[in-house]
Amino acid sequence: MDITRVKLSALWTVVMFNIAFADIVGFIHPGTLEKIIDGSFGFPVTPGLLLVFSIFIEIPLVMIFLCLVLSDRSSRLLNTLALILTTLFVVGGGSATYSYFFFATIEIVCMLAIMWFVWKRLGKLNA
Repeated sequence: MDITRVKLSALWTVVMFNIAFADIVGFIHPGTLEKIIDGSFGFPVTPGLLLVFSIFIEIPLVMIFLCLVLSDRSSRLLNTLALILTTLFVVGGGSATYSYFFFATIEIVCMLAIMWFVWKRLGKLNA
């Protein structure tokens, strides 16, 4: 197995866990769950919005697998698209809390590493 592909898959796994735990920690933040439940979260939480969130969350999950099986060219293209969409989700979808900034920073650093691996190492002799 190409070690670069394994590293890409591992980085997407880290991104996914950080997204999940950012949400979990965010729910613990005082008042957050109550606002979601009573609908005063600042915007209506509709089935359509939940579908959009689900699609954005699915992107890193799918990339964990696709990094291992796609051709180099396809991997570069799909990783780049996935990175753009996931970065938009991370930057635009979070709360203004220290914990979210921490998780988002880790996610963005990992995504920068993914971009580097995809464009500088993928398809080259692995070291």
